[in-house]
Amino acid sequence: MAFVIEREKKIPTQKANVKMPTSAMQALQNGITRKTAPRRIDVQPRKETVTKTGLSSCECPLIKAENFSLYYGSTVGVKDITMDIYPCSVTAIIGPSGCGKSTFLCSINRMNDLIPHVRASGKLLVSGQDVYDKQVNLVNLRQQGGMVFQKPNPFPKSIFDNVAYGPRLQGVRKQSKLEQIVEESLRAAVLWNEVENDLKKSALALSGGQQQRLCIARALATKPRVLLMDEPCSALDPLATGKIEDFIEQLKSSYTIVIVTHNMQQAARVSDRAALFCLGELIEYDSTSKMFSNPSKKQTEDYIPGRFG
Repeated sequence: MAFVIEREKKIPTQKANVKMPTSAMQALQNGITRKTAPRRIDVQPRKETVTKTGLSSCECPLIKAENFSLYYGSTVGVKDITMDIYPCSVTAIIGPSGCGKSTFLCSINRMNDLIPHVRASGKLLVSGQDVYDKQVNLVNLRQQGGMVFQKPNPFPKSIFDNVAYGPRLQGVRKQSKLEQIVEESLRAAVLWNEVENDLKKSALALSGGQQQRLCIARALATKPRVLLMDEPCSALDPLATGKIEDFIEQLKSSYTIVIVTHNMQQAARVSDRAALFCLGELIEYDSTSKMFSNPSKKQTEDYIPGRFG
């Protein structure tokens, strides 16, 4: 399975010469702005198949949050989040640091359960099942949602064994089948041509960008329905970032992708829909082209050009 990659024209980043207020996040929440010239972010509308309902061709949401809240003890992680995430698309979650982006992302496959004193309320459904239902099988849930973190975290094993790790846990033992899965996953992550002759090589010997693509291949190997990406390019150079953005575009026809990013240009390049979080609340959620060119909320209008955050 080979991928033909067509690079999009990169949108240049221009730094805003804006002095931040004392409390940027509070100012953002209140919709307070300063009279400064924001930096411009040009957004090219993404092509979507539109139906009579106005949604993309995949009309039924795969992930659905209904007044979902999550708390770390008495501290609010996210509060009253209501949004639908559709298959066959890329959804970007943006917002200032500490606003609940990663908390919401990790709630989808209940990674937050590993933190003490976590409790949730409301509903968060994946494929129609509430992930916080007491009867939910966590192993099956996490197989549906592959996770890619900010920093590459390959296992101290060979490249082959990293990718084959999940399928082996799922019961795949036949070597020819494992080899097929490994090759397909590495090709999907645009890494096969670089490592096909070094599959027995330690994954720790790869470059940072290669390690991150290996982690993505490892996540794809278990055939998840959802790919959760928590700032996957934050530790990478522009070349490695471009490769990951390229394959995100290729993968969205087969996977539901949710990506957390601080990079507004990246969100404009790769996503179909975008959600702005601030202080644990969902401020605005709409198509990326509309949010970046004609936002409905004052906070969004201030955040995207870089006045705050």
